[in-house]
Amino acid sequence: MGTKTIGVREEVYERLRARKRPDESFTDLFDRLLDETTVEWRDGFGTLQADADELEQLADRSRNRTNTALSDRQREAATELTEGQSDDETA
Repeated sequence: MGTKTIGVREEVYERLRARKRPDESFTDLFDRLLDETTVEWRDGFGTLQADADELEQLADRSRNRTNTALSDRQREAATELTEGQSDDETA
């Protein structure tokens, strides 16, 4: 097995050195850190359902509030228009 030399900034080296265990090499440290950060998409499969139900309810409530507010504004605009027309007719 071959080796590679990499360069890292001093502050990165210090952070890595602080995470390195006394009995492991930097290669072992990198290997461990990479294993810890590897994401397996199957691990979370099926967990979204509970969140999805709540998200759907929130979206429905938001949609209903928006629809109500738009309806109210349309009624107000229609009232103002009809009142304006009545004022024009009486003048």
